[in-house]
Amino acid sequence: MGHFVRLRLIGRITYYVGWIALVGGGLMHLNIARTQFLAMHLTKRNLFEVSVACFVICIASELRARDGAGLEMSGGLRKAA
Repeated sequence: MGHFVRLRLIGRITYYVGWIALVGGGLMHLNIARTQFLAMHLTKRNLFEVSVACFVICIASELRARDGAGLEMSGGLRKAA
């Protein structure tokens, strides 16, 4: 598994985890399933912070993978020429 494939995988996983945390915070805000989240000691603020952190990691890894893939292709083209 290449470096850029791993970066994209990390980006994809954190993207979905961020959405799950955001939906969970919304459900807790609407008093739906509040007892389940409180039983896990999760507050609305914790769920929001997790979702923001996951989205930041997702964006950073996706941008790094795209930038690195562009550099890798240009280096390969230079070697072929």
